Amino acid sequence: QVTLVDSGGGLAQAGDSLRLSCVASGRAFSSYAMGWFRQGPGKERDVVAAINWSGGSTYYADSVKGRFTISRSDATNTVYLQMNSLKPEDTAVYYCAADRTYPDSSVLTTAAMYDYWGQGTQVTVSS
Repeated sequence: QVTLVDSGGGLAQAGDSLRLSCVASGRAFSSYAMGWFRQGPGKERDVVAAINWSGGSTYYADSVKGRFTISRSDATNTVYLQMNSLKPEDTAVYYCAADRTYPDSSVLTTAAMYDYWGQGTQVTVSS
């Protein structure tokens, strides 16, 4: 069982940077694949970035490649999403997600693959 707490969202202007954090409680965080998703008003929850349990593989949606970076710290049970060069279209509620996948080293890229979710953190980017 894992509990996830998202934080770091807020108001930003286009071109600014924000860093989201997701702290996991529970054991064996290093066995979990992690992901960041976002959901805009009236839209589906889509993957933004994902990382496998070892940190050796990552995935990024085309819309954020080159601007966002996902990383993890197993020492602090935390996954991060560094968001640079923010755009108004990045406005959404951002959720972190976790699923225990060890020893499978797959990166999970769809919401249905994840068992655990954070509560979400709002990111609003103005032009």
